[in-house]
Amino acid sequence: MSLKCGIVGLPNVGKSTLFNCVSSGKAQSANFPFCTIEPNIGSTNVPDRRLEVLTEICQPKRTIPATVEIVDIAGLVKGASKGEGLGNQFLANIRETDAILHVLRCFDDGNIVHVDGSVDPVRDKEVVDMELQIKDLETVENRIKKVEKQATTGGDKEAKKLLALLLRYREVLLQGKSCRTVVPENAEEAQMARDLFLLTNKPVMYVCNVDEASAAKGNAYVEKVREAVRDEQAEILVIAAKTEAEIAEIEEYEDRQMFLEEMGLEESGVVRLIQGAYRLLGLRTFFTAGPDECRAWTIHVGDKAPRAAGVIHTDFERGFIRAEVIKYEDYVAYKTEAAVRAAGKMGIEGKDYVVQDGDIMHFLFNV
Repeated sequence: MSLKCGIVGLPNVGKSTLFNCVSSGKAQSANFPFCTIEPNIGSTNVPDRRLEVLTEICQPKRTIPATVEIVDIAGLVKGASKGEGLGNQFLANIRETDAILHVLRCFDDGNIVHVDGSVDPVRDKEVVDMELQIKDLETVENRIKKVEKQATTGGDKEAKKLLALLLRYREVLLQGKSCRTVVPENAEEAQMARDLFLLTNKPVMYVCNVDEASAAKGNAYVEKVREAVRDEQAEILVIAAKTEAEIAEIEEYEDRQMFLEEMGLEESGVVRLIQGAYRLLGLRTFFTAGPDECRAWTIHVGDKAPRAAGVIHTDFERGFIRAEVIKYEDYVAYKTEAAVRAAGKMGIEGKDYVVQDGDIMHFLFNV
């Protein structure tokens, strides 16, 4: 399952520095606008203590974590919706991602230029939001023109439903709000919304890039961002990207932990960012565990057992019979599948079972 989070923001806010911290890619990071032109793509493992524990218990030949793709996209400037800067390319690259990590500069440093001459993360956020909203309004208006006649004179029921949704989107966009503020009324409408691929309908996390002294508790800039996004369906993460880059260079685990403790942090911002991105994409994890392999598999929230089986192999889904399910806590308590079975803690589940985060599963199938 290949899912992408796009790192976006104005030039020189720390996007590429952050990208290099969280991914296996290496993006150029320099003190001038549009240092990044082509999007950089990297894959990163999703930290999960549960997989580490399962590995300690099973002692497998190999351990395979879940992964997420991170895309570092060129900095956006005012007028991007009209093609200013690298606008058209920027917007096209965002459209290809599943969620947005919006980096906001929340630190002062006279040695790092700001494209607008001063540090104001709320203003920066509004610049990006406005450009995305303008582009979405253009998309929505064009779609309304296409379906309006079908809906009003052709009697097309699907067109009527789509038109109603498009009109709601147009209303909020004209108010200067993002499409994600419109809550779908049902599953059918949610699917229609996804099929429109609107930029401001993507889930977003605001990443407040601060100085080292503000890494643990944030600062006045962060508080302004919190107030500005209070009514949005969005997460906020505080991270010191420059410091995280230094932490990433420390090889010994104990030394890294000591560094974090000195900063007043229990875990690195990178770990919190990756886990937050995973949640943002609406993903969950189930495991397979045994002497050959311990592996984390990625599914969407609400996926049922056959769909989870299909993540491993399409034949598993096509010929699904049933799933044997062990809760993570039970596996840790009893240590082996045989002991779990003997204790009556193994569940036998059918096609309607909704897989829970952390389930350890074995699928029976026949094709």
